Amino acid sequence: MSTGADIKAIEGDISNDGNLNMAQEQPCKKGFCSVRHGLAFVLQLCNFSIYTQQMNLSIAIPAMVNTTTTSSLPNASTEIPSADPHDYWNETLKEFEALAPAYDWSPEIQGIILSSLNYGSFLAPIPTGYVAGIFGAKYVVGVGLLISSVLTLFIPLAADAGVALLIVLRVIQGIAQLFSPQVMVLTGQYSIWVKWAPPVERSQLTTIAGSGSMLGTFIVLLVGGLICQDIGWPYIFYIFGGIGCACCLLWFPLVYDDPGNHPFISTGEKSYILCSLSQQSGMLSALPFVVGCICIILGGLLADFLLSRKILRLVTIRKLFTAIGVLFSSGVLVPLPWVRSSLSSTMVLLVLSSAFSSLCESGAIVNFLDIAPRYAGFLKGLLQVFAHIAGAISPTATGFFISQDSEFGWRNVFLVAAAVNISGLIIYLIFGRAEVQDWANKQAFTYF
Repeated sequence: MSTGADIKAIEGDISNDGNLNMAQEQPCKKGFCSVRHGLAFVLQLCNFSIYTQQMNLSIAIPAMVNTTTTSSLPNASTEIPSADPHDYWNETLKEFEALAPAYDWSPEIQGIILSSLNYGSFLAPIPTGYVAGIFGAKYVVGVGLLISSVLTLFIPLAADAGVALLIVLRVIQGIAQLFSPQVMVLTGQYSIWVKWAPPVERSQLTTIAGSGSMLGTFIVLLVGGLICQDIGWPYIFYIFGGIGCACCLLWFPLVYDDPGNHPFISTGEKSYILCSLSQQSGMLSALPFVVGCICIILGGLLADFLLSRKILRLVTIRKLFTAIGVLFSSGVLVPLPWVRSSLSSTMVLLVLSSAFSSLCESGAIVNFLDIAPRYAGFLKGLLQVFAHIAGAISPTATGFFISQDSEFGWRNVFLVAAAVNISGLIIYLIFGRAEVQDWANKQAFTYF
């Protein structure tokens, strides 16, 4: 069930929120000259670059498609002497056409080209947060931005070589942007800010970084058309691709995953950040898991008691415990976004969710031992595969909801999580069995 992952995600916020008082007692080093603010502005520039790279083709494609000719100047006359400004403008247009060719792309081809950037999201279902946790957000973001920026520079060349190459380049660029600041700042930014942002400055730093998306959208819409008109559409890719490459030159030497490894941070700022993020509410973070551990044992004892006394059938026990674990744990997680201002209320809901979800250990989670004991090891491994797939999808989905609606994003996350849990419960209640299946009785391998 996904409730365990939800609990861990929320508790990270709670444990940091509990350090607010301690952070206020430390000698604060405030101001925009700090290293952490410099990190926020570098992330802002990265976000700016990736959003301009996402939108530049949408701005340039009207100029790239051969839909107009010089006849679009209805007032031009062939009888006007060659020195007329209109003739000069026509000659100028011809010069730009030589530098910026136009292509005979149908509306269908244009739609495929524009949407190809999103194909990568289906071809690369790798969790950004998971990969960043292995290699570090510094290298994941930096490499993703560098690849996307370099590919942006090659878009004019790919367009001239053919539609197929352009589509392939855009798909690869979309995959690279999965690990770029657009995703990292909105979803995986916490892998950076959880180690860099003091609780009292968390909103300030993350909004500075995230504002680059709006700035990039504004700038590319403002000047993109002028660039295409005045110097040719290829330059919209050269300019914004070059800005992205320049941003990478700042990213790799200036950005580090945690302040402890940064070579330029002062001792005072490092101490302030580390002290403000020290884990004083560790007991509170561990409380739901302690309760869950106890309830797992009690739930197992209760399930065996009901079975040994023949009070309920085995299949009824499995389905009943699963239903209670899913419905009640999902029900107490949904109100979390509305009670985050109250630490005590949040902790109560988290503890209750952990307690109820632990009952699933005596329900569906152990059910594979009932239906196929011979293949228990294989089925357990298969369950782990699906668990990792869920862990891969959930961070990206969470970031999507938060980026779409910063105010109600977490509410939507918990509502969707509850819907997924309940949907799985319904399927289990319909098709769940507790007796050994026929296929599990057959010999899987023939030994000679």
